[in-house]
Amino acid sequence: MPRPPLLRVIDWEEVFNSGRDFDTWMDEAESDANRDEMAASLSRLKLEADVAQGIAGLKRPVHVVAIAEDWCGDVIRHVPALQCMAQAGSQLRVRFVTREQYLDVFTRYLTNGGEAIPKFIFLSDQFVECGNWGPMPEACRKMISRGKACGDVGAARKLVSAAYDADPGLKVVVRELYELVQTTSADAP
Repeated sequence: MPRPPLLRVIDWEEVFNSGRDFDTWMDEAESDANRDEMAASLSRLKLEADVAQGIAGLKRPVHVVAIAEDWCGDVIRHVPALQCMAQAGSQLRVRFVTREQYLDVFTRYLTNGGEAIPKFIFLSDQFVECGNWGPMPEACRKMISRGKACGDVGAARKLVSAAYDADPGLKVVVRELYELVQTTSADAP
């Protein structure tokens, strides 16, 4: 017989339904400047054809709970990529929550023991967790981890900044998010 879970079972449908859609989340932004920066970034983003077609062709919903707050630089940078993808097809559904709103959920997604956002949790049409992403692309997370390991996080942050500068169209982020969309909408293992 399986053991009972150590952590509270999350009602992902409830969490998702309690979240705000993108427009409401943006309207409630703490910073007009950050909101404007995200809106400008979103307006510049263009999805590659295969990603746009894949999202437009989703046969069932993919739900994403985005733990995001507009004061954070990584949120400002990466949320527009997720929203651009959501605009490509009605089956990719995103809702925004805050860390404080669901502290017990957020603490499950710490990054190397630290509080970092955004965190995007991908849920199937049945609200089963299928993966998560954040707060930055995988290669950048590894740079920060190596910086922590050798005691030079400042140098790691400079490398991350250079990686961000080298990808103004957020193609790396979109590819990683799209892989999670594909996993979450899979018809077979």
